[in-house]
Amino acid sequence: MIDIKSFREQPQFFRDAARAKNIEIETDRIFELDRRVRSLKTELDGIKAQKNEASKDITKATAEQRQLVIESMRLIDRKAETLESEYNPLLEELSELLYKIPNPALSDVKIGQSEAENEVVREVGDRPVFDFKTRDHQELGEILGIIDTERATKVSGARFVYFTGDGALLEFALVQYAMSVAARHGFIPATVPHLVSARVMRAMGYLEHGGHDEIYYLPKDNLYLIGTAEQSLGAMHMDETLAAKQLPIRYIGYSPCYRREAGSYGKDTRGIIRVHQFDKVEMFSFTTPEESDNEHQLLLSIEEELMQGLGIPYRVIKQCTGDLGLPAARKFDIEAWIPSQEKYRETHSTSTCTDFQSRRLNTRYKDAEGETKFVHTLNGTAFAIGRTLVAILENYQRQDGSVNIPSVLEPYMAGKTHLQPRK
Repeated sequence: MIDIKSFREQPQFFRDAARAKNIEIETDRIFELDRRVRSLKTELDGIKAQKNEASKDITKATAEQRQLVIESMRLIDRKAETLESEYNPLLEELSELLYKIPNPALSDVKIGQSEAENEVVREVGDRPVFDFKTRDHQELGEILGIIDTERATKVSGARFVYFTGDGALLEFALVQYAMSVAARHGFIPATVPHLVSARVMRAMGYLEHGGHDEIYYLPKDNLYLIGTAEQSLGAMHMDETLAAKQLPIRYIGYSPCYRREAGSYGKDTRGIIRVHQFDKVEMFSFTTPEESDNEHQLLLSIEEELMQGLGIPYRVIKQCTGDLGLPAARKFDIEAWIPSQEKYRETHSTSTCTDFQSRRLNTRYKDAEGETKFVHTLNGTAFAIGRTLVAILENYQRQDGSVNIPSVLEPYMAGKTHLQPRK
C-alpha cells in the first residue's frame, strides 16, 4: 500500500491522483481511523511496557507482593483485551481503505478518463498490402490444422483453444526466441508457480476495484490462478532485503495465464484474441528508484526488438491515467496490426509500479550508505503467445492459405520456412 506518512502529509495529492484513475478514496474516514488506531496503539504499547516492568518486579517480590503483582497484571491483561477488541477491527478497516488507494501516476503521464485519450507514441513498420482476399486467423488456423477451438469448446467451454502440430511448434519457437533475446539483456529464465497465495495476489495489486472478478479463485485452498507470470515473479523476493550490488535483478518467466474475462460477453467471440487460458513470456525487474525510468525504457526497447524481429507492424501507446489500473505509475502498450480487423490490437504492455508492490511485499534493498529502501518493480510482456500467433498468421498469409514463418523463428521450427495447409 502507499506510505501512510506520505498520505498524512499530502492527502490532496493522493486524492487527486486517485481521481485521475477514476477512483474515489475515503480520505476523511482514513484520517479518522488513523488517529484512533495510533491512539490505541500508544495505549497498547504502554500496557506492554507496564507488563514488562511488572515481570521484572515479580522476580524481586515477596510472596505477598507477588500476589499483588499478579493481580495487577490480570487487570492490565483485561484492559489490553478491551483495547485490542477495539483496535484490531479498526486497523483492519484502515488497511482495507489504504489498499484501495492506487499508485499515483508519474508526472509525465497524461491525465485522461479512458483509453480513448491514450497517446500514440509512434508507428513502426509497413502494413502489408495483399492482392488477394485475405483470411482471418481462425480460418487460417483451421486450413493449416493448427488451431482447434471447436474441440476445446467441447472439452472446456467457450474461449479455450488447442494448438496442434505446427501451431504448437510455433508457440514454443516464440518462447525460445523471447528467452534468447531477453537473456542477452541479462534476464534470468524462469518457470513459475501457477497458483499464488491471497497475500501475494493482493500485494501485487490485482484484487481491489473489481479485480477479484477477473481472477480464478480456489476458495478451499485460498489460492489464486495467476493471470500473468508477473504475479509469481514479483513475489519471489517477498520479505527479503537485497544488496544494492545485486540490482537490477531481471527475470523472464514462462507460464500459462488464466483470466475469467469478466464483462467481455460479446467481445472477440471468434478466434483466439480473447481466451480464458493462454501462454505468455513475461519480463520482470527489481531495481533502484534511481534506475527505474531507465529500466522501463529497457523493457519497452526489448518488446520493440522482439516485434521488429518478427517483422510485424505495430504502434506504441502511452496510457493515460484513466487506463492505468491500480499498481502502474506509467504504462506503455504495443499494438500489432491485425489485417482482418484493419486495426491495431494490444499484444504487449510494460509498466513501472515504482515502490507500490514492494511496499506490500516488503521487498527492500540496502543502498551503499547502508540505508534500507524499497525496490522498484517493473514488468513487460515478451510475448502473449495467442495474440502474437494471430498477428503472424494474418500478416504473413499467402493466397493459397499457407503462411510464411518469420525468419527469426525458423531455427526453432524443425527446418520449416512456412506453414502448409493441411491436406
